[in-house]
Amino acid sequence: MSIKSGDKLPNATFMSMGPDGPAPMNTDDIFKGQKVAFFAVPGAFTPTCSAKHLPGFKEHAAALKAKGIDKIACTSVNDVFVMDAWGKDQGAGEEVLMLADGNGEFAKSIGLELDATGFGMGARSQRYAMVVNDGTVEQLFVEEGGEFKVSSAEYMLEQL
Repeated sequence: MSIKSGDKLPNATFMSMGPDGPAPMNTDDIFKGQKVAFFAVPGAFTPTCSAKHLPGFKEHAAALKAKGIDKIACTSVNDVFVMDAWGKDQGAGEEVLMLADGNGEFAKSIGLELDATGFGMGARSQRYAMVVNDGTVEQLFVEEGGEFKVSSAEYMLEQL
């Protein structure tokens, strides 16, 4: 069963690239006391993720913040080095916090894992976005397989 609106996020640890190299960040570090636009992609550097998903959140960062979002964070089942390289490639800068769920433990813990072995990609995360307020899911937008509609920054803006 997957997470739903009203649920508290489980405790988890992500990896993010810090000034001194890879650094762990737990859910409290990311979500406590903040309203976060949090989205997941099946893979860094993949076509839809690179052409639309991450760029949309980067492009609409100011509009999201104007509607009460304190932080924007992106996660994927990739290692911290890939997430860092992808963030640099996409110019995410300080606008989008790049979080590696390297083993897919967070995706599995919220019931939004994706079996992409048929595409040679192994276990991944489904494509989704959520608004998380102080660790609790306020809104959840999960895509149907192969779709990119409800997890976009534009869609989230319409819902806020």
